[in-house]
This record gives sequence, structure tokens and C-alpha cells, in this order.
Amino acid sequence: MKISVIVPAFNEEKLLGASLTEINAAANAFTARGWQYELCVCDNNSTDQTAAIARQHGAKVIFEPVNQIARARNTGASIATGDWFVFVDADTHPSEKLFADVATQISGGNILAGGVTMRLDEKLFIAGLVTHFWNYSSRLARLMAGSFIFVEAAAFRQVGGFSHEFYAAEELDLSIRLKKLARATGRKVVILHRHPILTSARKMRLYSGRELGIFFLRSIFQHRRTVRDREAAFMWYDGRR
Repeated sequence: MKISVIVPAFNEEKLLGASLTEINAAANAFTARGWQYELCVCDNNSTDQTAAIARQHGAKVIFEPVNQIARARNTGASIATGDWFVFVDADTHPSEKLFADVATQISGGNILAGGVTMRLDEKLFIAGLVTHFWNYSSRLARLMAGSFIFVEAAAFRQVGGFSHEFYAAEELDLSIRLKKLARATGRKVVILHRHPILTSARKMRLYSGRELGIFFLRSIFQHRRTVRDREAAFMWYDGRR
């Protein structure tokens, strides 16, 4: 068995090193089973030291010139050689216990893909409420958060990977397509919750309440347009770090 951890990264020199250190440490859960492990980073048109930092941490690095999270994840997957892909965001820290839970699910043989509940690295009231609501909804509807997704490589390729139509919420679209494939093949998509993943709350600091409010209102009332428009999904693409 071989596991490929894939990290999309756009100008992430501030946080990437710590994330990759945590990922490499957590991967002990795979190597302890005798499984192979590789780390793949997609440099998504960065202008800082993202690529150099990735190489310092032993990652295979590939460059993607078009700034789009879906493309970055797919490009990262294009150099991955594992039987299973684990997508982890560049500001996110998985634990060895979480990776061990993933390994257990994979070994069971009836899981096609999965995600995990989240916790933030800062205690912020509104962000905490949103995260709590997301975690509940995610488990109920089996929708995977983009910060952490594990999926059988063959299944990922079968459904066509992440759709390039989306500049945000591409993980929800992938979740829906993988759930359909899981039903057709008698397998499951799961949301793990025993060891939530730690992810950054930086967007709550970097953007004003007005900016966040405008984005969320657009997401509710103009969802299809917002997630397909790079300018509307500005929080992922304006370079604020």
C-alpha cells in the first residue's frame, strides 16, 4: 500500500513549513504499518519561497501556473503514485492519530473516500459557531471539507478529480460525485470525528466583518455564480496572507 499526501500551496511560506513538519510526523501511522508514503506539493504560481520550503521537507514539487485550488489539487495528484490520495491544505495540521484512523478505514476495504471534522487554531466566537455548524452538516450529509480529504486514487480518477468549473466549494462537488460512485459500487464515504483536524482561522483575521458578510451572503443567494467566479471567491485568490 502506498499513500500520497497532496498539498496545494499558493504563497504559503509563512505556514507551509509547520504544516509539512506535522504531516511528515503524522505519516508514521502509515509507515508503522509497512506502507509507503510520499509527500507531493503543488506550487500554485507562488511568488515567495513556497517551493523551496516544500523541497526542504522532502516533497515532490510540481508547478501549476493557473491560480485555482481545484487545478492545484489535480496537478498535485498528477505526480502522485499512491494507491490512496490524502489532500491536506497548506495551513492545516493532521495528527498521527487521525492518519491512523484513515489507515484503519482504508484497511477495512469498504470505504471509497472520507473527510474529517475540524477545529480552529484560534478561539473566535463567530468562527467557532460556523465550524460547529459545518461539522454537524458534514457528518449528516457526508460532505468533505477541502482541508482534509482521503480518497482511493482509482476512484478519484474515475470521477475526474476536482472540477475546474469551481473556484470555491470544489470539495462539495467532489463529495457529491464520490457519494454517487460509492452507492453504485457498494462502498461508503465517511466523515471521521474522533480526531478533528487543526486548521487556520486566519481568514477571520485577514478579512473584515463586512468582507466576510458579503461573501457569505453571495454564497447563499448567488451560490452557483459565486463559487464559479474567481473574483467573487476573493478570499482564496487575492494573495492576502
